[in-house]
Amino acid sequence: MHRVVPPAPHVELRGISKQFGGVRALRSVSLQIRAGTVHALVGENGAGKSTLGKVISGVLAPDSGEMQLSGTPVAFRSPRHALEHGVATIAQELAIVPELTAAENVFLGAEPRRAGYVRRRDLSERYHALCEHVGFAVPAHQLAGRLRTADQQKLEILRAVARDAALIIMDEPSAALTREETLHLHEAICSLRARGCTVVLVSHFLREVLELADAITVLRDGAVVRTSLASEESESTLIEAMLGRSLDGTFPPKSPPGADAPVRLAVEWLSAPGVRDATFAVRAGEIVGLAGLVGAGRSELVHAIVGARRAHAGSVAIDGRRATRRSPRRMLREGVVMIPESRKEQGLLLERSVAENTALSTLASLSRLGLVRAGRERKVVTEVLAKVAVRPARPEAPAGALSGGNQQKLLFARALLCQPAVLIADEPTRGVDVGARRSIYDLVVELAGQGLGVLLVSSDVEEVLGLSHRVLVMRGGEIVRELDGMVATEHEVLEAAFTARGVS
Repeated sequence: MHRVVPPAPHVELRGISKQFGGVRALRSVSLQIRAGTVHALVGENGAGKSTLGKVISGVLAPDSGEMQLSGTPVAFRSPRHALEHGVATIAQELAIVPELTAAENVFLGAEPRRAGYVRRRDLSERYHALCEHVGFAVPAHQLAGRLRTADQQKLEILRAVARDAALIIMDEPSAALTREETLHLHEAICSLRARGCTVVLVSHFLREVLELADAITVLRDGAVVRTSLASEESESTLIEAMLGRSLDGTFPPKSPPGADAPVRLAVEWLSAPGVRDATFAVRAGEIVGLAGLVGAGRSELVHAIVGARRAHAGSVAIDGRRATRRSPRRMLREGVVMIPESRKEQGLLLERSVAENTALSTLASLSRLGLVRAGRERKVVTEVLAKVAVRPARPEAPAGALSGGNQQKLLFARALLCQPAVLIADEPTRGVDVGARRSIYDLVVELAGQGLGVLLVSSDVEEVLGLSHRVLVMRGGEIVRELDGMVATEHEVLEAAFTARGVS
């Protein structure tokens, strides 16, 4: 009988540990990553996934332990040193130069030259040959800054292949992609594996991991829980391993508001760039979901409501009071607080402390004669951090040191200090692991139960249906259908997003 011999380890880690101050990010991690396979790293935010990827790619040096590459001990001094050994990284924040073309980005630093000048024809020929080899089709002369995120990621993959990378680490590659773009990315990963490339996949999306990975390593609190074949795992077994407990139900129970609940937010015939004639209401205790495809106008609508985008028609009222001359600051005073789509670009000052970020919108109430009362600030911040379960709850720590899930909870803490009447949450669980996601769901439901009106924007249809009492589906800047969130199906939402006209 012929016995199938498993591929040899491409990477072997032995007793890898890494500490940042008093926080142990990795605890004696040992694992093998087989050559020519897709090996996934999963775990909660802060479990050590990205840190481990950075150790493998030379971004970070371990405090102890050793790493072998194809059986040879290595100690990378930098990502460039790792790249010289065939190890490349595609980070969550893409390293693209927007002003350069696609071809120039792929061969940046390795352009074909003669007498100091770039040989444009050779550059173009090499680029087209590379695209044909990998199976991508991204225009060579298109400026990278004008490409979709999915195509920018393809440039990162092409750059890695162009430098003969045999091992590619992908950190949350599909976090900012549409469903169609994600499918293209999955095809690219499968193509790389078919060519013998090893892929280390760091992802929060367990379905994605189970579809793509050959083997899965679960990390918890910086240590390896187990490594197993993907065929032996399911979403529920992975969640239990990640959390150390079972997760009973993805979403908390729904409690619809009473028929006599007052209207918190009333939007009538609101029109703005990307939005046409939006009319709807959100009552106290109600969660209203905004669904639709990318570009449907969901974020444009909520930005117009809070005054971040100028409206040219229509009205907005809070608790029956019409809000005129809207701006984010004025709407905050009216009782409307918004958690933005991107916590890093629009929500947090990552280099400032947790306390400063949390109290940012309520400094006036914490100040006297123009000076912030530090004791009062610390007391208030500590209390609200405990309410939203930010861990570790250290007000003096920089916000950038927190995991993605805890950074997202920080935005909810800031919102709570404002004592709002209406909460608008735009993609509240983007880039958040399954455990933190459930705690955010519990928090949203709890806030609605306290009488807030909640307007929820999400690209995850399951999330919209799991939380919302009503669902508004947008298409082409218009609200094209309203569905009962208690009974609506994913099929109905997608059908409306693609084809429906007229509110049912």
